[in-house]
Formats: sequence, C-alpha cells, structure tokens
Amino acid sequence: MARRKHSSVEEEAEIDMTPMLDIVFIMLIFFIVTTSFVKPSGLDYNKPEASQATKKPSANIFIGVSKTGIIMMENRQVDIERVTANVERMLAEAPEAAVLIQADQEAKHGLVVKVLDNVKAAGIDKISVSAGNE
Repeated sequence: MARRKHSSVEEEAEIDMTPMLDIVFIMLIFFIVTTSFVKPSGLDYNKPEASQATKKPSANIFIGVSKTGIIMMENRQVDIERVTANVERMLAEAPEAAVLIQADQEAKHGLVVKVLDNVKAAGIDKISVSAGNE
C-alpha cells in the first residue's frame, strides 16, 4: 500500500482586494460629484432665534440682507431693483434652484419683504429664510 505524501509547501488562501478598492473609489467619486458646496454670502449675520425652525436642504442661491440695508448676492453688493434680474440669471443656470435669504435680526422688515417679492417675481417658489437655529 502506497502512502501519499503531502507536499511540504502549503498553499495560503489569499483575499483579492482589487474589487473592494474599485468599489471604494467609485463611491468616493459618487460622493464628490453629488456634494453640494455651500457658498458663503459675504456678510456676518446676527440671526433671529426661531423655536419652530427646521433644517432645509441646502439652497443654490443665497441672498444676504444686512442690518444696514446692504443686499449681497454671489459675494457682491446688489441693488434691490437688480435682485430679480440676478435671480433669473442664476435660475437659467440651475433650473431646480432654491433660494435661501439670510437676513440680519436688525434688518428692516420692509426690505426683506421686497427681496422676497423680487425673488418670487423671478419665478422661484422654493424660498427659505434663515433663522438662528440653523
């Protein structure tokens, strides 16, 4: 009776990491492409507190209203008459855009309402006003 000799070289089981690394890189590219970057408005705000404030998805168009009446869009000062034209131009670039208005706590109510009216006149219905709990 002949006995079989086992080979002295043992084969080691190895895990191929290439498919996992491919998936990780694809996920990384997906998250980089789908991330919405926040654009700073260019003004410091003292936001009013709101007990019923809720988080909204990030907007694409930011409008800042300071307590001195300065309106900022895309890090530049804009007259109240030019808000509609600027929003229409931005809406042409991003048709699904939403607007976030960041108004200082001491900003005049009438000016904020005019900005809201001008944004509405540009054809945007998704408008949010920033509050202190965000």
